[in-house]
Formats: sequence, structure tokens, C-alpha cells
Amino acid sequence: MTTSTTAPAAPTRDTAAPAALQLEGVRVAYPDGRHADGSPRTATALDDAQIAVDRGEFTVVLGPSGSGKSTLLSVAAGLVVPDVGRVLVEGVDLAGLEEQPRTAVRREQVGIVFQQPNLLPALSVIDQLMVTAHLSGLRGRRLRAQRDSALELLERVGMAEYANRLPHELSGGQRQRANIARALFTRPAVLLVDEPTSALDHDRARSIVDLLLAITRELSVATIMVTHDDEFADDADQVIRLRDGRIQPQSA
Repeated sequence: MTTSTTAPAAPTRDTAAPAALQLEGVRVAYPDGRHADGSPRTATALDDAQIAVDRGEFTVVLGPSGSGKSTLLSVAAGLVVPDVGRVLVEGVDLAGLEEQPRTAVRREQVGIVFQQPNLLPALSVIDQLMVTAHLSGLRGRRLRAQRDSALELLERVGMAEYANRLPHELSGGQRQRANIARALFTRPAVLLVDEPTSALDHDRARSIVDLLLAITRELSVATIMVTHDDEFADDADQVIRLRDGRIQPQSA
């Protein structure tokens, strides 16, 4: 694969260290009505998925609608527990955890960028990042430190000058940049990105992917981006193609 010239190359993989994100033999099936004899029927969304993504590595997931892309992200985020297999984030198996500790790992170690930036309409850009700090009761020096960190991150994604604007005052690309900053605010090990360019024109889409690639390198985060656009496969260190829930061989 080729990598973008706007960011340094991915680090050389240390095979002795675990990947930031690993899926091992993951299978997920959903109820799908009943057979003619009345017995339950299931549809397999993922079948024996094997994935490893290192910190600093940019992975693109491609596949048609219904191929299992959304399920893969949901499993990687710990939102869906697989029927079979392991999902490891920084060596911790999410599939083996109860709901509360699994939620804690997701909150601290996994950032999620949704397809539609679900920004809270009444909050400024910086407060989109700071809302958790406020809700957790931080005050004084600790709150100021969090705000400084938020401003630094907004500067990194090109949004510092818009820190006090509300979502309706932003363009689509600016809202997506704010969405990315919010996902990165906890400094996660893993960044999961769901179709971030689907509502953007080509130039804005290109700038968002370039930003994600640069952040992947500079913040040493393991990024998985689901996209429908084959163009962005050229930027990836690893391309995963899904069809009917199965990862296709690279030669397919």
C-alpha cells in the first residue's frame, strides 16, 4: 500500500508486542426470523474475523452495504459482544468483560467518530469536548488543565478559532473536525471512524482523510476507517475488504 505524503510513514511493527486492537476468530450472528418449520433463523454479520491494528497504523475497511462493516466497528468498540472470539484493546479482552468494565475501557481507550457528527446543538465546540469534565465535577486547576488540553486538540484539527461557535454556525467539514477532536479528547489507543466523508464534497472529504492519517501518526493511535470510497484505500497501511461478513483475501 502507499501512504499519504502529508504524514510520516507508519511505524515498523513490533511483532513481540500486542497490537492496539485485535479481533481473533470473531463471529456475530443476529436473529433473522424463522424457518418454515418454525425454528429460529440467524444471519451471520461477521464470520471468523481476524484483524490486528497497531498504534500509528491507518486501516481502511471497504465493502458493500450489508457486508458487516458496521458490525465490525460495533464489535471493536465493545458495543456488541461477539458470539465467538476475542476482541482485545491494548491486550484487554472486551468480550470477556462485564458491561460496566467494558464501558470503562471503551470510554478511556476507544474514540468513535460517527458518520453524522452528533454534536449537542446547545454547546459550543470546546464544550462538546469539555462536557464529560463538567459532568464529572472537575473544578479549578483540574478543569482549566482540561480546557487547555481541549484547545490544544482543537488547534491540531484546525478548529481553535471556532472553539466558541455552536454547531449550526459550522460547515459540514468543520462539524466533522469537531467530532474528530471530541473522539480524541481522552487520548484513546484506538480510533474508529464510520464513513466520515459521506456527506462531504471531494475536497472536504480529502482534507478529512488527510487529517485522520496525520493524527494517526502524530498521536500514535490505531485507526480503523470504514468508507465506501475505494480512493482512500491508497492512503492505508492495511485494507480490509468485507463480503457477506467475511474478510476477503488481499488478492480477491
